[in-house]
Amino acid sequence: MPLSPFHLAIPVHNLTECRIFYTTILNFEEGRSSDHWVDYNFFGHQLVIHYKPKSEEDTHTNLVDGKDVPVPHFGVVLPWEDFQSFASLLKSKNIKFIIEPYIRFEGQVGEQATMFFKDPSGNALEFKAFKDMSQLFAK
Repeated sequence: MPLSPFHLAIPVHNLTECRIFYTTILNFEEGRSSDHWVDYNFFGHQLVIHYKPKSEEDTHTNLVDGKDVPVPHFGVVLPWEDFQSFASLLKSKNIKFIIEPYIRFEGQVGEQATMFFKDPSGNALEFKAFKDMSQLFAK
């Protein structure tokens, strides 16, 4: 079954700051927009940042492979080479990583490259890659 693009809308408390982040830092192509939201091409998927006033919310993490993974988070599984290039781009732009790019579950089923960081509104993003994409759902 071919993959269909997903649509994800996330809250941001500073639309201008996040627009700069997604456009200039992550290099995502901007689509339609208004005074309250902006569409992005998120590796072929539709990501929309929507203005929402800032609120105090607790950050939660779960331990995965010995690291505190933020919940909730979202992202994309990239081809291995694209992950490496994207990680290099982010490092060159001094992204503050929650979890630096590394190999998770090394030598095990589901071995993958992963990295986590937050946007200026605190939304956690994860990007990952598998050398063997057949391992995506392997147990």
